[in-house]
Amino acid sequence: MSFAIPQTPQRQPPGAYQITPAQRQSVSGQPSQANSGAPPTFSTQQNGSQGQALAAQRPPEDLKPVERASRTINDALLREAQYPELDSYITQGVSSDYDISSHLTTAPFQRVRMYDIPEKIFDQYNRAQISTSMGLFAELNHAWVSIDNALYLWDYTQPNPPLIGFEEQQKQITAVELVYPRAGVFVPTISRLLVIATSTEMLLVGLSTQPAPSGSQSVALYSTGMSVSIKGIEVSAIAGSASTGRIFFAGKDNDDVYELTYQQEERWFQNRCAKINHTGQGMSVFAPVPLLGFGSRTQHDHVVNMVIDDTRSLLYTLSSRSTILVFYLSAPNTLTLAIHRTLPDTLRDISHMPNAMSELLSMNMSIVGIDPISSHEAGRMHLMATTSTGCRIFMSATSASSFYSSISGGSSAPNSMQVQHVKFPPPDSIPTPRLQQLQQQPSTYGQSQPSVTNNSKALIPTRKAQRFAPGYFFCFVPRDSRTQVDTLFLSAPDTGRIARPQDQSRPSAFPESCVWLGLGARAEAVGSITPPFAAVGTPQGFANELAVQYDKPSAELAVMTNTGIFTYRRRRLVDLFASTVRLVGGDEGLEAEMKTFIRRYGRSETASTALAVACGQGLDVTSDARVAKMTDPEVLENARKAFIEYGGKPQLYENNVVDQSVPAIDMVHPSPRHEGLSLYVARLVRSIWRAPMITEGTSPTTGLVVLSAVPMSKLQNISQDLLKLKEFLNSNRSVIDGLSGPEALGRTSSKQEEILLQAEHRALHSQVVLIDSIIEGIAFVQVLFDERIEEIVLSLQPDVRQAVRELSYQALFSTPRGRDLAKELVKAIVNRNIANGSNVETVAEALRRRCGSFCSADDVVIFKAQEQLKRAAEAGSDSEIGRNLLNESLRLFTEVAGSLTMEQLQWAVSSFTNLQFYAGAIQLALTVAHEVDRGNKALSWIEAERPRDDPRASAFEARKRCYNLIHNVITTIENSPPNMADGQYSTARRRQTEAYEVIDTSDDEAFHTDLYDWYMENNNRDRLLDTHSPYIVSYLQRRSAKDRDSADLLWRYHSRIGHNHEAADVQLGLARSEFALGLDERIEYLGRAKANASMPSPGVARQIRYKLLREVSDLLDIANIQSDLLQRLSSDVRVGAERQPAIQKELNGSLLPMSTLYNQYADQAGYYDLCILIYQAADHRNPADIKSTWYNLLDRTHVEAEQNAAQNADGSNTAEPYQAVVEKIRSLGTRLNLSETMFPIHDLVPMLEEYAFRCQRDVGPEGWVVDALVEIGVSCESLFPILEGMFYNDAAPFQGRNRSVIAREIVYVVRLWLQATSRGKGEVLGGEGNATAVSQFLLMLQQSGGLDGRWAEECVSLRLRIEHLLS
Repeated sequence: MSFAIPQTPQRQPPGAYQITPAQRQSVSGQPSQANSGAPPTFSTQQNGSQGQALAAQRPPEDLKPVERASRTINDALLREAQYPELDSYITQGVSSDYDISSHLTTAPFQRVRMYDIPEKIFDQYNRAQISTSMGLFAELNHAWVSIDNALYLWDYTQPNPPLIGFEEQQKQITAVELVYPRAGVFVPTISRLLVIATSTEMLLVGLSTQPAPSGSQSVALYSTGMSVSIKGIEVSAIAGSASTGRIFFAGKDNDDVYELTYQQEERWFQNRCAKINHTGQGMSVFAPVPLLGFGSRTQHDHVVNMVIDDTRSLLYTLSSRSTILVFYLSAPNTLTLAIHRTLPDTLRDISHMPNAMSELLSMNMSIVGIDPISSHEAGRMHLMATTSTGCRIFMSATSASSFYSSISGGSSAPNSMQVQHVKFPPPDSIPTPRLQQLQQQPSTYGQSQPSVTNNSKALIPTRKAQRFAPGYFFCFVPRDSRTQVDTLFLSAPDTGRIARPQDQSRPSAFPESCVWLGLGARAEAVGSITPPFAAVGTPQGFANELAVQYDKPSAELAVMTNTGIFTYRRRRLVDLFASTVRLVGGDEGLEAEMKTFIRRYGRSETASTALAVACGQGLDVTSDARVAKMTDPEVLENARKAFIEYGGKPQLYENNVVDQSVPAIDMVHPSPRHEGLSLYVARLVRSIWRAPMITEGTSPTTGLVVLSAVPMSKLQNISQDLLKLKEFLNSNRSVIDGLSGPEALGRTSSKQEEILLQAEHRALHSQVVLIDSIIEGIAFVQVLFDERIEEIVLSLQPDVRQAVRELSYQALFSTPRGRDLAKELVKAIVNRNIANGSNVETVAEALRRRCGSFCSADDVVIFKAQEQLKRAAEAGSDSEIGRNLLNESLRLFTEVAGSLTMEQLQWAVSSFTNLQFYAGAIQLALTVAHEVDRGNKALSWIEAERPRDDPRASAFEARKRCYNLIHNVITTIENSPPNMADGQYSTARRRQTEAYEVIDTSDDEAFHTDLYDWYMENNNRDRLLDTHSPYIVSYLQRRSAKDRDSADLLWRYHSRIGHNHEAADVQLGLARSEFALGLDERIEYLGRAKANASMPSPGVARQIRYKLLREVSDLLDIANIQSDLLQRLSSDVRVGAERQPAIQKELNGSLLPMSTLYNQYADQAGYYDLCILIYQAADHRNPADIKSTWYNLLDRTHVEAEQNAAQNADGSNTAEPYQAVVEKIRSLGTRLNLSETMFPIHDLVPMLEEYAFRCQRDVGPEGWVVDALVEIGVSCESLFPILEGMFYNDAAPFQGRNRSVIAREIVYVVRLWLQATSRGKGEVLGGEGNATAVSQFLLMLQQSGGLDGRWAEECVSLRLRIEHLLS
């Protein structure tokens, strides 16, 4: 009878996992199936004959760039799919081709990090009594350890992880394995089964995984209640089939193979869990081991390892005596022994191979590991066995009936097995480059026969070894048996060399790159963290790591030792290249590395890899054990240089040109640089290129379900990589031959070079266009899936829907049919949003922003806008509905303004004008003008003063056509005078006001310029001063350079709005301009500018205003000097009449430099007062020049006064010379503001006193020199020390008795000084110190007798007054 037993318990049973009830998380997801539907890809990189043959076979075609590039991508993917299968390079024979990395940065694998075993495990280990073992569940990022009867799991990627324990049973655990369950037995939550073998029974424990927020996975164990007794069997090996869920095991006592069967419910004569001995005979099934003492046997051969190949339904076992058994899994519970192969059988096969005789292959060795090779990886090769001497033996199994080896998943069991290939260990020491070269030289006769090293002891003794697809080999060699420390030998196929063999005439060799790594501990287990590698699901192309290096994550594997878990990452070719260029030393080192890379992998592969590194694809392990992109600027720059400088050149195959019907450009094979670019793009898009865009399904609740055939995250990553590539090409366009543009043709020296360059440009440009198309196509798909795509698909016509269902990404990116279908989808999106009342603008804007040139959503919007406009005309423009429809129409037209043709724009503007929607007509024309010239080239052309034959002129003409429509609207408005209704403006007036508001608030400077030109042409200049637009200023500024009237308008406009500073600046510019202005006009402008600069102006700082004021004042001084020169020269009798016109022309115009005024006029004419003024304006401070000019001025003034007196002998209207001098002193002192430099009183006082003594003695009133100086503001306090110094200096002519002249001047100064200070509130004579000094000097004069008469009396009187005041 049967019982209804639930599939799995709903919760963990009471008492289970007492130590660690908490669940842990795992960082890796479940293994994903290889995408067998993806197109097989690989490039053989044969740049010569293959490309030449393709070029010769193809007729000339007129292809669009995107179609040409698409064909190139297809060719690249086709070559990628031709990557050699395993059987083609692991052929009959032997090999030992290794490339041993001498530097860890170029090793095929790199250590990512090391995880310590938790202290909790060591605590449990210290309490162990019988046995311990450990292992890995690498795909779940978990490790396990069994200690006596307990099993513990932990997530080794987490710090201080809690343990998940299983301690329900009390017997010693002998083996643990993680397998996949049989379908339908457990609930879907149970994704794995833990098979736990003890000394008495075997248990099944359910295991589930769930993603955790940290990105890892949490693991939970569930008791299934399933177990079977295995008393007498010490289980040593367990294997499970992932496809069928069958579980096999074997023990250490014999070579019998058992199967553990399990089912959901018990049945008649069949328990839920049982075991079957598939190899035992008779009673041995029930008693596998006899009782000790009765019939004891010698130690039997037993199974030490078993593996399953699900693709061929084969089970392989390895015995302790190196015997390999092959079982065929036929019926659900049937296991048939197909092949029995002993070690002597294996050695006998090897002995027939050439160069296979080696001491490494003898009966003294043993086989330590076996690894299946799936039918997806190889058609003929089945198994790899590793010997204790480090040799790898590749075997194939055959069936007499159906050539089993050539059929993946054969329908019948094999009946024989043969050794196909032996891979010997690497050399004991790393050979020199010269030795490697000699070892790989071809033989003189026949095919190349590389030298084989068949006696290397480098891998002796091999303790453990394991192979992972597509050929990663982990070999653990204990170097010292006493320390139990393993050294890890890691090797992997050299994919690039396999794809591009040196000798194309012979099959590919089996080269590998390898590295030695120290573990510092004993290895216990090894496993793959990432899903099993498979580029494609067929042998050809399966191992193509190059094709998927940007498409799939690098393989990562874990090694568990007795001290921790080490993780290793497979380095891709792009990573090796990045590491290589990081280590080069300068250009010479880069050149050497590039030559080596090109020799090994070909120029196209080198270019592709360099481009990938330059675009940031290179990865490396950082110091904090993270795998990150290499962003070192030096690495990126070296990769950029490698792509550009070592990308090769295009070739012209002239022999293929049989007639003139084929253009020479079609016979050009593009450069390897182009092939590298195409290869990189092909590898980026390989996973989506032939994939459908959508997949349809059904749901019980929602009905039709439309999903993306490619995950959106994948599309996003591809788009980002292509955007980086696009940025790289754009930034290096000028230095890449073929992308630099037409100017590169100027560097060609022959017609052939020109053809080569044209062909290269055509090829590269096509790729650039395709890259843009792919980026926009992906963006379109993202927008599509942001909508309710089910509704969109259902709204399509049946034939369109079927076409969309069949649409591939390749067709979407590169075919007209794909673009047509995209337009249909756009229409469906818009119609759905309109029907739902949604905002169509959001969808249209998203389409335009992300994929504007890929799909035309504008056509749909234009149609809707026209429809709204027609409905507005029907409803009437004065109705509320009509105005709303007009506004909606304007909004829709504005959205697609860049796509409107001139005819559509004219129709829309005319319709808006007829409906009196003037503001909308003007706004639409302005928007279209902006769209046709988004770069505003028209404005730059205007600002450049509209040069002829300038390409920017066409942009202005395009805008001008839109502006002319606005002129027509303005004319219509002005010809429609506003009407008054009940004292208020009519509706028409309000619409006119709205139109002018649109004009005034427009930010289109080119439009304003055109509008103002239109005003000027129609004599509406007054409209400019009434304009409140900020662009009127820039417009008038541009015209001011050549038009005085515009400049006058500009400063008047500034003054009108209160911008005094700007008005002064314009007036200053007018004064300096080259316009035909008289000197008086310029002085008038400067006077106005000075007045405006003195007034505050909004937004102008005081310092800036003062700076302009100073500049204007200085220039006004110069202008006044020039005016004085003009007036004097005009009346100067020394200037002849014939010279006067030239002087008038030169001086009565532009302001001249001060050097010209001085050298050519003032100095030559002897106008010394003007020379001094020029000194001041020019800030000329040379004391000698200034003093000399003052002497000359006094002398010239005296002479002129005497001449005037002589001419007027009657004495009428004549002045004494001293009076002329005084007047000149007063005039200059005032204009010079008593400048200490230009009006140096310490020089002028002695000069004037000497002049008065020598030339005007007893002529003028006493003290006239002092009076003249005091009148213009020179203080007595300044005069006294100067005169005192003259008195004491005893210099000519004031010597001897003549000193009394100076003494009298001093007494006169003291009198004035005392009078001035006595009347005020200040201190007498400026202070007590001055008074004392003056008193003492007067006492000295009194005592010396230098004065006589009234001067002496006055001296005494003054001294007494001062002393009185001091007391």
